[in-house]
Amino acid sequence: MKKRILEIKKMQAFELYLKEEERSAATIEKYMRDIRFFADFTSTSEISKQIVLEYKNKLGASYAVSSANSMIAALNSFFRFCGWHDLCIKQFKVQRQAYCSEEKELSRAEYLRLLNAAKARHNERLNLIIQAICGTGIRVSELQYITVEALKRGEAVVSCKGKNRRIFIVPELKKKLLRYVKEQKITSGAVFVTRNGNPISRNNIWKEMKALCKQANVSPSKVFPHNLRHLFARTFYGIEKDIAKLADILGHASINTTRIYIVTTGAEHKRKMAHMHLIV
Repeated sequence: MKKRILEIKKMQAFELYLKEEERSAATIEKYMRDIRFFADFTSTSEISKQIVLEYKNKLGASYAVSSANSMIAALNSFFRFCGWHDLCIKQFKVQRQAYCSEEKELSRAEYLRLLNAAKARHNERLNLIIQAICGTGIRVSELQYITVEALKRGEAVVSCKGKNRRIFIVPELKKKLLRYVKEQKITSGAVFVTRNGNPISRNNIWKEMKALCKQANVSPSKVFPHNLRHLFARTFYGIEKDIAKLADILGHASINTTRIYIVTTGAEHKRKMAHMHLIV
């Protein structure tokens, strides 16, 4: 059997493949980071199934199951690209949770406190970014599609993986953003930009949101852009009860992914169980 060598050329070719497949920039960055992590783990350039299984054990001992599985998925994708199908490994089994931890779920009240904290800091851009993500369910990487032109139409068209989906901008949000771009003298293109006119990065948004935690009295573990998307999903599903429609809005290929977004806390489950009145 021909030796499997983890060469830089192969990694670069894989990165080009992901771009040609129109994977998002965030996905490509994560996949390449995970593959480099595996490369650092291997003590030799030749890869064997034994080395891969040892790597899996390390992931299982060092990371949460969901994180370990996402790293395995990236590695398996690379192996399939190289034609090394026999090196692919199974992910860790995960029992689907009936509810999520209250330490992780961002509540509506906490969301409002974050908005107030951003307002108190006179950070109108961050205030509106938080509202834009939570009010539309858009990914932070997709904020670039909220443009002046999109505001005038009342909807943004997001292009991802060769597919387009429409994101409706509700009238109140549209009004706020139109006033903002007028004040900032932004006449075209992305609404949320840096001083140089470039779309603001996810890292900057993450850091600015974390800076609000203490003033807003919200645990830092709950404060990150993607949790706003989860709050949108739970709120929408609480009204519509239509998981298929929600999957379309969020841009999910699988409803199983959407189910993760609408998992509620154990406290709500306890209330529902109490209302069953089965204890007499």
